[in-house]
Amino acid sequence: MTDNKEKIAAGSNVLIDYTLALEDGTVIESTEGTDPLRFTMGDGSLIEGLEAALIGLRAGDRQCVQLDPREAFGFADETNVHLMSRDKFPAEMELEPNLIIGFTTPSGEEIPGKILELPDENLVVVDFNHPLAGHSITFDVEVLAVGEQAGGK
Repeated sequence: MTDNKEKIAAGSNVLIDYTLALEDGTVIESTEGTDPLRFTMGDGSLIEGLEAALIGLRAGDRQCVQLDPREAFGFADETNVHLMSRDKFPAEMELEPNLIIGFTTPSGEEIPGKILELPDENLVVVDFNHPLAGHSITFDVEVLAVGEQAGGK
């Protein structure tokens, strides 16, 4: 018997339900209770490690993989932690450790920065590493459709 279901490959339209969790089981992102994720392989919707876990799967397949930091969001880089002047932030903004703020780079890209500490009233220490840098993650996915059945983006 031949299986005619299309396999996921580069450029495939894909529809998935998924859950991402940290090492301790804390769910960090999930489609549970929301719409499934529809994307095209290689469009940047998923990091490479997550896409690699999908290659060759077909509609109806389930996969649960552990990704170490190299395959997931990388390791924290101390050069991505910056000391900034408090006057770079709106005066009315209440700053506190663990607050995540969106910053715009000179190229116009939006990136998150996490406040680590406020050493004094004039300085703010901001971490621009990805919030999941240094973490292993579990990617639990069910492929709902591949190809035309998954639709376009």
